Amino acid sequence: MTELTQDFTAKLYDNYSSNVKYQAVENAITSNGFLKSLETRAGKVNNQPVFSIDLTNDAVTNQKQSGRCWMFAALNTFRHKILTEFKLENFELSQAYTFFWDKYEKSNWFFDNVIATEAEDLTDRKVKFLLDTPQQDGGQWDMIVAIFQKYGVVPKDIYPESVSSSASGELNTYLNKLLRQDAEILRQVARDGGDTQAKKEELLQEVFNLLAANLGLPPQKFDFEYRDKDNEFHKVEGVSPKEFYDKFVGVDLNEYVSIINAPTEDKPYNQSYTVEFLGNVAGARDVRHLNVEMDRFKELAIAQMQQGETVWFGCDVGQVSNRKEGIMALDVYDFKTALDLEYTQTKASRLDYSESLMTHAMVLTGVDLDENGQSLKWKVENSWGDKVGAKGYFVASDAWMDEYTYQIVVRKEFLTEQELKAYEAEPRVLAPWDPMGALA
Repeated sequence: MTELTQDFTAKLYDNYSSNVKYQAVENAITSNGFLKSLETRAGKVNNQPVFSIDLTNDAVTNQKQSGRCWMFAALNTFRHKILTEFKLENFELSQAYTFFWDKYEKSNWFFDNVIATEAEDLTDRKVKFLLDTPQQDGGQWDMIVAIFQKYGVVPKDIYPESVSSSASGELNTYLNKLLRQDAEILRQVARDGGDTQAKKEELLQEVFNLLAANLGLPPQKFDFEYRDKDNEFHKVEGVSPKEFYDKFVGVDLNEYVSIINAPTEDKPYNQSYTVEFLGNVAGARDVRHLNVEMDRFKELAIAQMQQGETVWFGCDVGQVSNRKEGIMALDVYDFKTALDLEYTQTKASRLDYSESLMTHAMVLTGVDLDENGQSLKWKVENSWGDKVGAKGYFVASDAWMDEYTYQIVVRKEFLTEQELKAYEAEPRVLAPWDPMGALA
């Protein structure tokens, strides 16, 4: 280690104090805040919310104090379809319903991985990875597909929000506390040669009870009544969540694939990848991604929107992003003029050095194209309510998309034969802590 001497620190003092610009910047930042003081007019002028393709202006949803963005984004893609086809004014699918089943399934997934690694020491990196976060709110596209295919969906009015779904901190704390305790029990049963399956089923009853008490018991059958925009009354009686999905959503989720852009040396393009331990529903399809170059990535998203369909996508939402204005753009803040700071890492370097990964999922609902069909900026439906952005919609500059977007979901029909073959090939398994395993 190299000591920081008083003489060295004194030199830093002198360099800062002698720069008059820094004094002005200090006054601005200490009074107004760091990012607020660095906001640019250009960031707002260059990212107006006007798009050549604009698919929806439906009212946005609000995930509140929970990490369910990936569910909200997926359910929002269905919501747009339902609103149009069934001529509804306002409608939401229940995000609490999928939340319940995801946590139930993740608990079972965690137990199975604990049993599978019982022979490993507690200091083993993979065991520690499992125990650090037994479950959490986040997920990826293939994981929500697994929930839809097994449990269906229900209207929000049938299974409304609870305190614990809207603000999930307490539930996560005490569910993870229970799961870690259960992990110790299961490891001991396994080492004693006991029946781990029987013990797991016993422990899952406690998990189920905790979830039901916090979120409510999910419906198995229900009636759905509504009036459409023509004021016609409709009623569907005794429908199950899976039957409701088939009738009102009717999307074949097997026709959709996850596309990523991960430009790191360890992930060659046009190959498929999965991530060890990543999933939620035992017996469901594996999480799988096809890695492509960014230009192709954007082509696929544009192609789907040109066909009138929105696009689920995952990004690092907090990077150079103005939440209040709803702008995600590289020119939204000016670090260089104010403090001579330049952030020069490439997208690959940020992934390699843990500076960036996917943190949030939203929906692409529009794009602004130039005369050559090249993207200029993108319209984004967020799930943070209507008090941010343009009534909850954000603008992402094309350069920002290049740097901080990692995943989209598109229909297979837009892939070339070679791309589809690469996607369906045996995927390379990435380590559990790989950034492509990050949960939105």
